[in-house]
Amino acid sequence: MIKFPYGNSDFHKIITQDYLYVDRTDRIPLLEQTGDTLLLLRPRRFGKSLLLSILENYYDVAKANEFDRLFGHLAIGKTPTPLHNRYLVMRWDFSFISPKPTYEGLEQVIADYINVEISGFSSKYRHLLPDQVEIHPTNATTSFISLLNIIRQTEYKLYLLVDEYDNFANEVLMGNEPRSQARYEALVFGEGDFKGVFKAIKGAMGGRGLDRVFIAGVSPVVLHDISSGFNIAENIYFRGDLNDLCGFTQREITAMLTQVAVECQLSDAQMSEALTLMQTFYNGSLFSDEGGEPIYNPTLTFYFLKHLQRTCRYPRRMLDSNLAPDHFKLAYVASLPKGEEVILNIVDETAITAVQELEDRFGIQQMLAQSNTTPYMLSLLYYLGVLTLTNEITPAGDQILRI
Repeated sequence: MIKFPYGNSDFHKIITQDYLYVDRTDRIPLLEQTGDTLLLLRPRRFGKSLLLSILENYYDVAKANEFDRLFGHLAIGKTPTPLHNRYLVMRWDFSFISPKPTYEGLEQVIADYINVEISGFSSKYRHLLPDQVEIHPTNATTSFISLLNIIRQTEYKLYLLVDEYDNFANEVLMGNEPRSQARYEALVFGEGDFKGVFKAIKGAMGGRGLDRVFIAGVSPVVLHDISSGFNIAENIYFRGDLNDLCGFTQREITAMLTQVAVECQLSDAQMSEALTLMQTFYNGSLFSDEGGEPIYNPTLTFYFLKHLQRTCRYPRRMLDSNLAPDHFKLAYVASLPKGEEVILNIVDETAITAVQELEDRFGIQQMLAQSNTTPYMLSLLYYLGVLTLTNEITPAGDQILRI
């Protein structure tokens, strides 16, 4: 019986406890060749955290003795790159940071979180570090620089993984709280730890102990607004050869469904009906403007297949409530100039939703401007997972989007 890893983004647990894993490790050499500082954007619950967990286990020097166990049966295990298990790895997950009512309170929460991760890193690698990292209680940027100074005294370099980089900033901006915009602007335009630590990351990439960075998030809004502090990331989210880096293809969906159909003794007609149902409701997201096939969301896929496997019936609710669009975020988009008009247009089945080009660098000031807001709104809804690309274009050459 297949063990579907619904809600599980821990690669080590998935492999060692025999959960289903659809191999994407063959992309690791391509990621290495693409650049040292990468940015991947995908909608929420689309497998970004699992990808970072794979990279963490692959590059961590502390996991070297588990390489064969974790990767030996996978594509990368058969042809590993020279960089496997060569790094000290630190991972930040900004979804752990909860928005606070004041800018000052939020800045302290950010500093506390990063300091906790640096302390944990120092303890994990204490046998490899020549000295103790000095933790500055109110300035995580200073703590991070202290860490880098110590790493430079070793034979190793740092690989930094940043998950949900924009999570709490988006919550601040779209959280329907008093002074949300003012707090967001103070966060991204000020000189506190959130912006400061990204400036430190940029500086550390110049031979100061930090060798690689991989950043994952939902939208480029926050990165644009802090770009004066961090503007060196290679955007990989529109690349055709990485379109299915997270999520599943139609072929993979069919293979999983076929196994469940055998377990439930479904007839060919029932199997075909289940596949049609998944296509109708989960017919995939296209992330590349270079073409390709739509990709199925892994959370929705496992939600459906796990229920079908357990009951041999389809879920009564086809949409997993854990993946429903955030009401506050849609309400925020509707409150922007032309936002309500754009949302009404995309649910009008007689209208075509199209944009000349999706924006990949836009910030709060552009979104609030009265002019040229329609492409910004459509782009933001794309990044939030409400809209997706199609392989169709209008006679004028615009890209057609769909819900």
